[in-house]
Amino acid sequence: MRSDSTIPSARRDRRLASRRARRRPALTAGLLTIGVLTTAALSGTAPLASASSPDLSSASFRLAAYSTSTTSAAPESLAARAAVSAAETTAAAATSVQNDIAASGLDIGQPATVDTSALTEATERLADAQSLPATFLPELTDQVTEAASTVDQRVAELRGSLDAAVAKKQAEEAAEKARQEAEAAAKAKAEAEAAAARSTSSSGGSSSAPAPRPVAPAVGGSGDNSPGGAQATARGMLAGFGWGDDQFSCLVSLWNKESGWNYRAYNSSSGAFGIPQALPGSKMSSAGADWETNAATQISWGLGYISGRYGSPCSAWGHSQSVGWY
Repeated sequence: MRSDSTIPSARRDRRLASRRARRRPALTAGLLTIGVLTTAALSGTAPLASASSPDLSSASFRLAAYSTSTTSAAPESLAARAAVSAAETTAAAATSVQNDIAASGLDIGQPATVDTSALTEATERLADAQSLPATFLPELTDQVTEAASTVDQRVAELRGSLDAAVAKKQAEEAAEKARQEAEAAAKAKAEAEAAAARSTSSSGGSSSAPAPRPVAPAVGGSGDNSPGGAQATARGMLAGFGWGDDQFSCLVSLWNKESGWNYRAYNSSSGAFGIPQALPGSKMSSAGADWETNAATQISWGLGYISGRYGSPCSAWGHSQSVGWY
């Protein structure tokens, strides 16, 4: 027979066992939840450190990820993505012009390099702002835009110098070809006249054949630096760029406005020099070492610049009339 004192003890043990059984599933589920959250925190939510400076394409990707992570794409985010896209285009143009200069093998009169470090750094800062509120983006976006503008100006400058160097080479090759053809023609004519003289002499007649005319000088300017002489030189160079006489009046108007066709014209406020008002004037050295004293050299460079930048004198004149400069 059991004693009465053992009955409460047995009931208490059963109640404790029942409580432990009810708590175990909840405890297990809690531990599993904590484990899942910890794993996610360690593997997915913390940004990874980059081993090297990202390029502009990675910055664009990161900004795209930033804008899609917000509930709606704010105007600041859209502007930032547009700035990065424009920066990629600018960087590609910088690479292209440097490659073109290297491939040409020509001396353009200045270092053929474009410094894109500031653009890369500004774009990187903008990409890193994905962890900041969108209100911080406008200032960083402006920095990218400003850096891209600086690179664009440098690319345009190098492209103009390259076009001028190419135009100079083409003009020199055309002049050399014309010289050789003139020499060959003069030689052939002299030989023909000599043969005719010998034939006349052998037949007993007299010969009064005129002496051969001198060979025409190579194309390259008349040496007349006056406004009228400079215009005549420019007109003679138009065909070398594939332009007709219809472009001459536009060129006259353009350079009348810029310099009055004065090869010594100098703008003290900007530093522009010469008939085409090159800025700085030393850029014209790519067309010849006598750029300071020879109107023809200045014109050769100026026509190359117009060809590369605007396509024709009339297009350059239209741009000048629209914005006040070309």
